[in-house]
Amino acid sequence: MTPTSASQDAPGRPGRRRVTMRDVAQAAGVSQPLVSIVFRDAPGASEETRARVRAVAAELGYRRDERARVLRQQHSRLLGVAFEPMQPFHGEIVDGLHLAAQEHGYDIVLSAITPHRAEDAAVEALLRDRCEVVILLGSSLPQDRLEHLSRTLPVVSVTRAVTSEAIASVATDDHRGMVLAVEHLISLGHQRIAYIDANREAGGQDRRAGYQDAMTAAGLADQALIVAGGASEAEGAAAVTELLSQDPAPTAVIAFNDRCAVGVISQARVLGHSVPEDLSVVGFDDSEQASLPYIDLTTVAQNPHQLAHTAVELALRHLTTAATDTPAPGEHIVIPSQLVTRTSTAPVHL
Repeated sequence: MTPTSASQDAPGRPGRRRVTMRDVAQAAGVSQPLVSIVFRDAPGASEETRARVRAVAAELGYRRDERARVLRQQHSRLLGVAFEPMQPFHGEIVDGLHLAAQEHGYDIVLSAITPHRAEDAAVEALLRDRCEVVILLGSSLPQDRLEHLSRTLPVVSVTRAVTSEAIASVATDDHRGMVLAVEHLISLGHQRIAYIDANREAGGQDRRAGYQDAMTAAGLADQALIVAGGASEAEGAAAVTELLSQDPAPTAVIAFNDRCAVGVISQARVLGHSVPEDLSVVGFDDSEQASLPYIDLTTVAQNPHQLAHTAVELALRHLTTAATDTPAPGEHIVIPSQLVTRTSTAPVHL
């Protein structure tokens, strides 16, 4: 087999098979074990032979099968992450997880949760990839399912606080964050403050409770207004349409997250309401969307890189205890929230 003919088998071409180590060996005129030595950087091959084998491999389009390598190792050094690609804030956490994992010599395997792929399916894919830990971003799995999963390998929940001793978690103080949002709006003179709920999302129950507690503490319990919404722009738009049809309409809206708040702002403008002159809007996350000039959203900040680094530290601590067959007590870390004020909120227009 010549390099030219073998290249016809390069991956990425319709109907062609994957180039194997055997193909490289035949094209380079060496044995397959010698090719393996070259790609493992093991002793036993001259520099001239290494250069020739790598040149032939590059021409053929050979890619080393990393999954097969992992299967031969006792430890994969892989941290599995289940996340929702549609949530921009999850993307920011994933970036932080990659950085934190690399600092400790680990890599990240991602498994997406989509409208047509449930979280359970995403987790099962990570198990098949022999990940040593599963990190779940905004998990909606029942706690008993998480505890069952933890019998197989360590589980770290991110953005969703849990209380189980079998699971580690790191989350922002959602309750306090919502209190800060309500207090900010009250300081601007708002009383008719509505909250767009997403109770089933991670942190949803704590945010709802924080809103209710803050309104009650301010003597505004009779003004509290909670409407069903969600974590997307479309759900925010639908919720604010309902809110602005009421008489009297709220003068301020707190959205479950920044995506929802973006939908609120866009739809309010479509309906002829100015933000913040007619309607003040607050989000939650301080995602990259929030600081866009045409959004400039007041929001409760979460720190994605702090969440990510803490999650990796928890994961590695669990691995250390697992290696000694010592049960790891569930560690639950709560990170303080912080209000970031921008131009989407203003004093109430009387």
